Amino acid sequence: MFPEDEDLLEDALTEYRQAISTAEIHSGILTATLGAFASIISNNLNIVMKFLAAVTIIIAFPTMIASLFGMNVNLPFQNHPWAFIGILGLAVLASLFALWLLRRWRMF
Repeated sequence: MFPEDEDLLEDALTEYRQAISTAEIHSGILTATLGAFASIISNNLNIVMKFLAAVTIIIAFPTMIASLFGMNVNLPFQNHPWAFIGILGLAVLASLFALWLLRRWRMF
């Protein structure tokens, strides 16, 4: 080995160590950034799921009422001329009540 080669090898090792240090720093920054993005995405997903659960609850009331009065059994008011409008009104009132409750509980 020549003295110039030794200096060159020493410079190469110094550059190599600096490159490894820089790569580790950038890796840490990238990991922290990905963690922040994952947290934001998770928070947004929670908001969307809460909204969809509230909508499902509101839609469930008219479905239950319509399925109850759609059965082939004797039911109250089945021969009354205003029965359909009354049942429809009951379903709308139940949905509005559920909406009011969910807004009060800050689900919407």
